[in-house]
Amino acid sequence: MSKGLIMLRVETRELDGVLICGLEGRFTGEGAEQVRTLVTRCDSKLELVVDLTEVMFIDAVGEDVLSFVKKLGGVFVAETAYSGDICERLQLPLIRKHQQNSQWSGNKDGNGHRPANDSRNR
Repeated sequence: MSKGLIMLRVETRELDGVLICGLEGRFTGEGAEQVRTLVTRCDSKLELVVDLTEVMFIDAVGEDVLSFVKKLGGVFVAETAYSGDICERLQLPLIRKHQQNSQWSGNKDGNGHRPANDSRNR
């Protein structure tokens, strides 16, 4: 019997002293354990942000890894009901996606806020 395909995509990027780890798909089993290995091997001086917005399922192993990342000081982005529910249940610290984008894109005001001339307010 075949196990089936592991459907997890992990995208990392470093920006202004922050390691942003975007997860997409099913955060389960072996894939989750590989993410645990990835974050433990990263430079501990980097702030860690894990974006769970595109995650569609998390099993017990995935939840354990997320709790581990929290203990390392990681913060989380959760822009969907499912990812938000996981973060609430596991008591994971959240940062809003727009804060993440402005805070590390060079458009920050020092407090992670958008500039007053945000085009969405027009």
